[in-house]
Amino acid sequence: MAMTSVSSRPSRIRAVLGAAALVAASVPTASRAADLGAVLPRATPTFAMVDPSTWIVTVSGSIQAVPRYPGASDYTAVGYPSIDIRRVGEPRRFSAPDDGFSLSLYDSETFRIGPTARFVPGRYYGDDRRHLFGFRDARFAVEPGVFAEFYPVSFIRTRAEIRQGIYGHHGTVGSVAADYLIPVDKLLFSIGPRFNIGDASFARKYFGVSPTEAALNGRVTPYDPDSFYSAGALGAVTYTPNETWAYTAYAGYTRILGVSGDSPLVRRPFGNPNQYQFGLRIDYAFRMPALF
Repeated sequence: MAMTSVSSRPSRIRAVLGAAALVAASVPTASRAADLGAVLPRATPTFAMVDPSTWIVTVSGSIQAVPRYPGASDYTAVGYPSIDIRRVGEPRRFSAPDDGFSLSLYDSETFRIGPTARFVPGRYYGDDRRHLFGFRDARFAVEPGVFAEFYPVSFIRTRAEIRQGIYGHHGTVGSVAADYLIPVDKLLFSIGPRFNIGDASFARKYFGVSPTEAALNGRVTPYDPDSFYSAGALGAVTYTPNETWAYTAYAGYTRILGVSGDSPLVRRPFGNPNQYQFGLRIDYAFRMPALF
């Protein structure tokens, strides 16, 4: 028993000396870690990287082939500009080619809301003198309103708009859309459904036939639709080779449904309930000092 007690004492001494050595070694290590923490930059939150003094301005030009007027069977080319402004560090939001002109008043990672506006091409006698004889012109329309977007997940965008006609027609219209986003290297694919609705005032303006118009034209009967709705889809692909340029090609299809789809104005030879659109968009981005 005495020999066992003597032989275990050196083991305890070695253990104590080893622990002391570890403690001594850890002191300069902790000191060096503190020094490195003071030298190396810390990760900066995304919101702190936004530079409020610099804007990224994206100027876009689009050209598209669309029906000459709602329900038309022939097409026309339409070109228009658009602009997007964001501060350096803010991610650029996805924008579908068929979105209305919009301005965000509130913008978070998953939700944004603000005013929007759309323009609806008019229907004029000169567009089709053979078939539109006797019909009153339906002037192009201006539709201001409100939009809201929600991202349930990062790769799905949903958007809803409600608008009021103030010129051309005085109806209330709305649209609902969803886009599935598929990024592949420098390409971004998007595709999703589209739904549009309108009240009786809108439907009668573009798809109604009054008794006087029917009598003058002689080829149609009076028609009084009380609503409008359509359904379809739109797909797009955007190529972004660098931070300055981006190129988008897109195509969409919509079918006019319900009582508006039964209007003689969207049946041959006057029109077509199947509506297509094709287009190209070029984006150019540059930086400038913020104006406010």
